[in-house]
Amino acid sequence: MMGITATGDAFNIFVFLEITSLSSYVLISMGEKYDRRALSAAFQYLILGTIGATFILIGVGLLYLMTGTLNIADIARQFDTIEDTRPIRAAVGFLVVGIAIKLAMFPFHSWLPNAYAYAPTIITAFFAGTATKVSVYLLIRFIFTIFGWDFSFGNLPLSDLLIPFAVIAFISMSIVAVFQDNLKKLLAFSSVAQLGYMTLGIALASESGLTTSIVHIFNHAIVKTGLFLTVGAMFFMNGSVLLSDLAGVGKRMPLTTFAFVLGGLALIGVPLTPGFISKWYLIQAVLERGDMLGYALAVTLLISSLIAVIYVWRVVEIAYFRPSPDGTTAGEAPLSMLVICWVFVAAMFYFGIDTSMSVDFANSAASFMMGGTD
Repeated sequence: MMGITATGDAFNIFVFLEITSLSSYVLISMGEKYDRRALSAAFQYLILGTIGATFILIGVGLLYLMTGTLNIADIARQFDTIEDTRPIRAAVGFLVVGIAIKLAMFPFHSWLPNAYAYAPTIITAFFAGTATKVSVYLLIRFIFTIFGWDFSFGNLPLSDLLIPFAVIAFISMSIVAVFQDNLKKLLAFSSVAQLGYMTLGIALASESGLTTSIVHIFNHAIVKTGLFLTVGAMFFMNGSVLLSDLAGVGKRMPLTTFAFVLGGLALIGVPLTPGFISKWYLIQAVLERGDMLGYALAVTLLISSLIAVIYVWRVVEIAYFRPSPDGTTAGEAPLSMLVICWVFVAAMFYFGIDTSMSVDFANSAASFMMGGTD
C-alpha cells in the first residue's frame, strides 16, 4: 500500500494493488476461530477484486496506447491533447469503475461486509484503517492529477454519477447497519456509509469538497481502527461478536465498552470528535453550491447522522441495559489490549479538537490538485 502511494508509474500502481489484494485474500480466509464463512468471504472478494483489477489494467493499457508512456506525470502533460478521443474516455470509465470496486463504493460494496465480519478482527482493524483508504486516494489521484478537474467534471458527468451513489450509500448502508446482530458486520456497513461521505466530497468537484474527502480519509481511519480493536477485545474475552451474546458487556468490560461508546460518538459526529470535523466541513462544502441540491444533500447528511445514533444506541442499550447471559464469567480485557484501544480513543479526541495538522494538510493538498499554488 505504501508502494501504491509512492510510485509515479501507472502500471506499478496496478502491480502494488494486486500484491496488496493477494495478501488480503489470504488474511481474510484465515477467519476468526477458523470460521469457514471467511473462505466464502475471501472468495467473493477474490472474484470482485479480480474484476476491479482487470478494469484498472485495461484503463492503464488504454492510457499507454494513447500516450506511449506509463509515467503518471508524462500522461498528465499529454492528457489535454488526447482527452476527446474514445480510448481515453473508455480508459476513464474502466479506471473509475475498477477503483470503485476496490474501495467498496456503492453499489460495488458487496464484498466488504462479509470480508470485515469474518476475517480475524486484528486484520479487519488493519484493513478498515488502510485498504479502502488507499483506494480512495487512488481515485482522487487519477481524477485530479491525471484526468484533471475540467475533463472529469466538465466534459464527463462524473458528479452526476457519483453524487447519487454516495447519497444512497450513506443512507441505505446506515439503515442496514441498524438491523445487524453481528457487531463487526454493523461496523462494516457503517464503513460503506462513511465511504459514501468520501465519495460525495470528491463528487462535489470543489476545493472544499476535496478537502473534506481527504480529511475524512484520515479521521475515519483513526475512528474505525479504534472501534474494531475494541470489538476484538470483546471477542477475545467473550468468544463472540454477536450482540445477543454481548448483553451486559458494559458491566463486565467497562473500560473496553466505554472506549467503543466514545468511538461511536465519533461515527455520529458529536462535537470534539473527528467525525464532527468531517461532517462539518462536508456540510459547508455542499452548502457552498448555493442551490437546492446542496440544501438537499445537507439534509441527507443530517439524516444519516441520526441513523448512526440509532445503531450506536442499539449497541449501548444491549451493553448496559440488558442482563448478561447465564454462566458468563468474562471480565475486562488485558491491559495490553486496553492500552492500544485507548491510544486510538485519545487520538480521536486530539484530532477532533486540534485540526491544525489534518485540515491544513488536506486543504493544501486540495488546493494543489485543484490548480492552486499551495
